[in-house]
Amino acid sequence: MDNGKIYRVLCIYTKLMGGYLVTKAEEAQNHGVNERTIQRDIDDIRNFMDSDIENTGVINSVVYDHRDKGYRLERVYQLKLTNGEILAICKILLESRALRKEEMSEILEKLISCCVPEKNQKLVKELIRNEEFHYVEPRHKSKFLDIMWEIGQAIRNCQCIVIDYMRTKDKTVVKRKVKPVAIMFSEYYFYLTAFIDDKEVQKDFDVINDSFPTIYRIDRIRGLQVLSKERFHIPYSSRFEEGEFRKRVQFMYGGKLQKIKFRYSGSDVDAVLDRLPTAKILENDAGIYTVSAEVFGKGIDMWLRSQGEMIEVLE
Repeated sequence: MDNGKIYRVLCIYTKLMGGYLVTKAEEAQNHGVNERTIQRDIDDIRNFMDSDIENTGVINSVVYDHRDKGYRLERVYQLKLTNGEILAICKILLESRALRKEEMSEILEKLISCCVPEKNQKLVKELIRNEEFHYVEPRHKSKFLDIMWEIGQAIRNCQCIVIDYMRTKDKTVVKRKVKPVAIMFSEYYFYLTAFIDDKEVQKDFDVINDSFPTIYRIDRIRGLQVLSKERFHIPYSSRFEEGEFRKRVQFMYGGKLQKIKFRYSGSDVDAVLDRLPTAKILENDAGIYTVSAEVFGKGIDMWLRSQGEMIEVLE
């Protein structure tokens, strides 16, 4: 390109990147050329932006604004993740130990290939190589991703499902007809939260009230049938709030909603507040904290006992 074209293209490019409207007539007058030349310049800028996606991870597009009769830059979305973002995601996945080793390796490979600029892929792979090599898969070794997707579709469509579920206490497989409302993840496992739709089965449970769902580990589901013609409806006013439920359930044990109050004398109260999202500090007496929280189920008892002398349960 001659110096005149270089200067002209850079001027137009700078205007577009600055968020300004570019019109062919104005640019032709500014640079002493015809509008066809400006159109070729804009096409060159478009081609450059298309070829630069791999390097920047950002999709920029020069679009024509029919209302203002000029060209604008439209930033569609960030295509690639930063090095820090992809490293954090890979580390979280590996630490979750939620999947079989083969599945985990495939997902990591796809993530890095699709979401990291090619020049950085080798570096990211090197940073997680040792942890991936020593990855310890869950003992159940179950393939459940397809089942989890079917459950997700049933939740979306408000369809009842029938599951063959292997119970924890005696390893027997029982059949349950349920209304699925959410999929959750906690400490190595994915869980289905659902309302039991069988009155006879409900008699064996501590909690029968519809406001308290039951919890099933998805890897223990041995069979699944979606009842496409049998749908359920939960009024908006009493809908299941997955986010609010998640704040109050510990160790994914079902049960009644209860309020607890305890005194904490450990060194890091933030760890307590992170563990119990509903926790509130009622009093701070020289580093001895009085804390209250709302929780579902009996799982909280396990956690309280695990804290030893650092926690004194008040009520």
